[in-house]
Amino acid sequence: MQTILGANGQIGSELALALKTDFTENIRLVSRNPKKVNDTDELISANLLNAFETQNAIAGSEIVYFTAGLPIDTAMWIDQFPIMMRNVIDACEIHNAKLVYFDNTYMYAQTTDLLTEETPFEPYGDKGKVRGLIANMLLDAMREKRVDAIICRAPEFYGPGKTQSITNTTVLDNLRAGKPAKVFISDDTLRTLIFTPDASRAMALLGNTPDAYGQTWHLPCDDNRLSYKQLITTASNILESNYKYTVLTKWQLKLISLVNKTVKETLELLPRYKVDNIFISDKFKTRFPDFKVTSYKEGLQKTLLETHE
Repeated sequence: MQTILGANGQIGSELALALKTDFTENIRLVSRNPKKVNDTDELISANLLNAFETQNAIAGSEIVYFTAGLPIDTAMWIDQFPIMMRNVIDACEIHNAKLVYFDNTYMYAQTTDLLTEETPFEPYGDKGKVRGLIANMLLDAMREKRVDAIICRAPEFYGPGKTQSITNTTVLDNLRAGKPAKVFISDDTLRTLIFTPDASRAMALLGNTPDAYGQTWHLPCDDNRLSYKQLITTASNILESNYKYTVLTKWQLKLISLVNKTVKETLELLPRYKVDNIFISDKFKTRFPDFKVTSYKEGLQKTLLETHE
């Protein structure tokens, strides 16, 4: 049995598809209100803040994928993420299940430094500190041999379906709706983005590769990075229309944050939009040379045109 915690999100849903396509039909989907992705999926309702429910959801699992997220709310992250991680680690230890954790890059410094699996944690802001804390909780459990685990780390998402990210919300969703895009801070810095189906396929592959355990892996991205200016130009060509965009400066975003809670919650992420974001996934690509990474052009086509298919 392979179990996905947080199965209703885009990553969890794509993961369920990838697992059935390439590895197994014995898939369990866990969330507060789980819905089937494949006809053969087993569903369990559980709250990961509850230790007993988490243990029950993981019982009988060989591999557990922790993809559960929370709304972009700092107070909620501080209160809930450490409890969720502790409950998942404890449950995997009790039931002798392997753990594959889907992580982000918030704990890294928001600078021009190349980001690799060896990059130290230097978080800027409370969200980054929480993500660093729970990653270290798992790293400690791995070192203590309490759980056999993998950390799968991804940069910002873009993609189809329910994909949630700044790029999707402020740029791609607006373009799909025929509206001008909104760009944070700069339109000419390079962005490393990961296509959500690629992230899920890569995580499924790592979870089913025995020698991948005990390590952190950067999930694979197209190295031909685009600036937002280039991304919007590519999107305009795909949509066959010349779309405009507005660059929102730091002071404008701070002003908007006074009346918009979502924007307020993104302020600590702004430094990474001021500089090139170079996320390196060479380790994965060397280990899995046959894995096909979706190009930005192909990923944008699938994202922007999905409602017309």
